[in-house]
Amino acid sequence: MLSQKTIDIIKSTVPVLEVHGTTITTVFYKNLFEAHPELLNIFNHANQKKGRQQHALANTVLAAAKNIDQLESILPVVKQIAQKHRSLAVKPEHYPIVGEYLLAAIKEVLQEAATEEILQAWGDAYGIIAGVFTSIEKEMYDQASEQEGGWADFKSFTVVKKVPESDVITSFYLKPADGAVIPSFLPGQYVTVRIAIPGERYLFNRQYSLSDAAGKDHFRISVKKERQGSSPDGRVSNYLHDSIQVGDSLDLTVPAGHFTIDLEKRTPVVFLAGGVGITPFMSMVHAVADQTPERDVHFIHAADNGKVQPFRGELTDLAQKLVSYQFSFVYKNPDEQDKQLQNYVKDGYIDKELLSLHVKPEADYYICGPVPFMKALITCLKELGVEPENIHYEFFGPAMAL
Repeated sequence: MLSQKTIDIIKSTVPVLEVHGTTITTVFYKNLFEAHPELLNIFNHANQKKGRQQHALANTVLAAAKNIDQLESILPVVKQIAQKHRSLAVKPEHYPIVGEYLLAAIKEVLQEAATEEILQAWGDAYGIIAGVFTSIEKEMYDQASEQEGGWADFKSFTVVKKVPESDVITSFYLKPADGAVIPSFLPGQYVTVRIAIPGERYLFNRQYSLSDAAGKDHFRISVKKERQGSSPDGRVSNYLHDSIQVGDSLDLTVPAGHFTIDLEKRTPVVFLAGGVGITPFMSMVHAVADQTPERDVHFIHAADNGKVQPFRGELTDLAQKLVSYQFSFVYKNPDEQDKQLQNYVKDGYIDKELLSLHVKPEADYYICGPVPFMKALITCLKELGVEPENIHYEFFGPAMAL
């Protein structure tokens, strides 16, 4: 437990963190990796280059400061982050290193304003927060390794099938190299894939949604090939598309993630996907079709055009299982052939007018795609009267503020 004095000091730093939080976390990561480059085998290099990890950590530190006297209020966020940590094999021994360099970054950025009293208070608070994380993550590690088919950290999988789903998305079907059974997973969860790219000094970790139903003898991930040079993500996705073939090996962690669908509910469900954000919804909609086919399902996917849209046939075929099902798609830049496709509804974007045709007060809405896409749709749904608790969304990578 923290003393009232420590709590008061931490809360007094909130205005400073609101202004300087991202600067502190940027300095933190720079110094951390200079002193411990081996940690680059764990962290996502692309998220670092894009600044997403720095912003996400700054938001977490700020939330901790604001709620230091009631940390239980941010427990859902802690569990979400802990899921990612477990999936990346972050361990208890990493926390003291992080704490050391985080305090040093606070001192470096704030200089004289970071008094010994403030640093001591944050050191005490970090110890409490780190203890919460390690306790929750231990439960997750135990669950991952002790479940049927589970394992600890990374395990070798073999690519048994490679299927182009569109001009830019390819699915990889993966089976354990040792022939063991694979664990079940919740629809919407992801796995971390660890890749050693020839010529690169450090390993690459990427988290990909499982895009097929659970209960099979394989995992399926579906990866978008980023244009080289347009994104830091391109190094890994291009290597997977161009170099990984059937028979090759990839290292995976046990499925993780909090963005899942409640299969006990019978309320209508609306899936709103943008681009490759469709992938977590593939396992979700298959699970609904297999377990609660009477559930009312609307699935809308926005893509640039028909050439880059994946799973169109697979999603159309679900009408044979689902009793009440609508699948439609929207293209930003359709050609005349696209406009003749079955299930095509409009060009442009998913907008408030289109959403209004699918809004039901009791429905649950699941959203995944680029941040501007999610922000726009969440705003529209709220304006149409959807309650916030019925709106569920997922970030690819560190969570950003909407």
